[in-house]
Order: sequence, then structure tokens, then C-alpha cells
Amino acid sequence: MSLAVGHQYSSLGTQPILCGSIPGLVPKQLRFCRNYVEIMPSVAEGVKIGIQECQHQFRGRRWNCTTINDNLAIFGPVLDRATRESAFVHAIASAGVAFAVTRACAEGSATICGCDTRHKGPPGEGWKWGGCSEDVEFGSMVSREFADARENRPDARSAMNRHNNEAGRTSLNDNMFLKCKCHGLSGSCEVKTCWWSQPDFRVIGDYMKDKYDSASEMVVEKHKESRGWVETLRPKYNYFKPPTERDLVYYESSPNFCDPNPETGSFGTRDRTCNLTSHGIDGCDLLCCGRGHNTRTEKRKEKCHCIFHWCCYVSCQECVRVYDVHTCK
Repeated sequence: MSLAVGHQYSSLGTQPILCGSIPGLVPKQLRFCRNYVEIMPSVAEGVKIGIQECQHQFRGRRWNCTTINDNLAIFGPVLDRATRESAFVHAIASAGVAFAVTRACAEGSATICGCDTRHKGPPGEGWKWGGCSEDVEFGSMVSREFADARENRPDARSAMNRHNNEAGRTSLNDNMFLKCKCHGLSGSCEVKTCWWSQPDFRVIGDYMKDKYDSASEMVVEKHKESRGWVETLRPKYNYFKPPTERDLVYYESSPNFCDPNPETGSFGTRDRTCNLTSHGIDGCDLLCCGRGHNTRTEKRKEKCHCIFHWCCYVSCQECVRVYDVHTCK
């Protein structure tokens, strides 16, 4: 899929990049890599933080965004289907690329980009524009050129991927905020300089997880055009509000991910840790798919009885505590 630069290439930032040695790139991505080789480490870092955020957001779900090492298809066959999970992965990876490139430009890591000087507007009362506003438009352009390069087919899956990629990038614009720094004697904040900044990527992950939960189911329609048959998407249910550019879309049902299935990429939930007291999807009833759970005790060494000493250090004792660990049968 479009995640050709995955976690196995996260070392790109520490060594010279040979674009031809990165497997899975389509010709347009290869040309992009050669033209923008300076920012390719940020592209790889963006995919990496997107995957990490996916694993955080789905840590208590039956599908927990498991990746496969030494495999070009990072998530295995899971992304072969046009499901909610595929929608989220494409959105969060595209957002990750835009985020990482934007941050690298603001930090001066690349010479072909820098700060955003276009979106200032009038100053506020008691503050003025300064610092380095992050150029999310440039980061989004890089993500669009790279991630969407594979999505040029006239079929429904390409249309779905392009839509979800753009939804991920739009989430950055929607969550930009004004960041300020105080100036004056003893931090009196007589004057503040402010600039546009991206939020922590966790904010983007939380935002996109909400979009996953409310994703719109679509149906595929075929149209005859001068270039041949073209597939488009339309909402399956007319009585729901149609999706906007900020919403995720899908058109195939997800597997239940309860049991291992190499065809769907499901690893099952056997031996997964569950929460006995939760009634949500991370609880032992739902996560274990009704199979029940095993319980074992586990001893853990932890710091305890910590004391603050003037001035200035903390001393702690080491305690052994016993926990009940519940795992799915």
C-alpha cells in the first residue's frame, strides 16, 4: 500500500539515502525521493510516528495495529480490505508524514523549507507575531505528493485512500494553535511573541480515533467516462449526514479479529491482556470474544516510600507488589 516507507526504514535519518534501495516505491514516489532526498528522513519518521500512534489508540482493541517485521506490507493483509481499520491507518500515516515534515522544517533540519510567514493576521492585544510558525501547508503538500502517488487508479479503493489521506492531513490544520512566549523582567510577560504551532501528535491521534468511531460506510458506483469505467463512492445510508472532507470513509465490513486468520491478517486475541473490571472493548468479556480468561499473579519491583530531601533529591525504597494479570483463553 502507500506505506512503503515503514518502521523498518526508520534509520533513514542516520545514513545517506539511496532512493533506489527503498523497496515498494512506485515511479512517482521514486522521483519524489530523488527530488526531495533532504526531507525523506522526515517522511520515514512521519510514517513511524503514525504507526506508533495507531498502536497506542488501538492498544485495548481486538485489532491492536500489530505490525509485521521484515515485510513490505507492514500490517499484513489487514489493509487489503477497504475497512475502518484501513481508513484509520491511511489517515494517521498521512498525518504523521505531514506532521514530521512540518516540524523538521520549523526546526531548520531542511534547507528547502522553513517557517510560515503567510498566515499572520493582525497582532493581538499585548502580543506580536514572532517565533517560527510551522508551515503545515508545505508538510501537507509533501504528504500529498508522496502518499497519494500510489492512488491514481480510477477504482473505489484509490478514491477511498485519497479521501482518508486528506482527512488525516486536514486534522493538522484543524488543530493548529497559537503558541506564545513571554518577555520582560523576571518573566513579567509585558510583551508576548506568538506563532502558529502544531499540537502534540497524541492530539491528532485522539481526533482521528473519534473519526474512526464515526466513520461513514459507503457503496461503490461505476460510471462510464471517456477514459473508461470509473468507480466512485456515495454514502450507503441517505438518512445520515454525508461525510465531509474531515471524516473517514470505508465500504467493506471488518473481520471480528477474534481468531487467527492469515487471509484477513487477524492475529486473534488469545493470550492478550484484558481488563477484568472494564465493560468496554478492552474488558475480558469483549476482548476475549466470550472464550473466557486465565488469571495469574505477577510480582513487580517498584519504587515506594519516596522521601524528598532538602535540597534537592528524592530517595526511595524498593517494594515488591503482587498483581493479578488476566489473559484471554
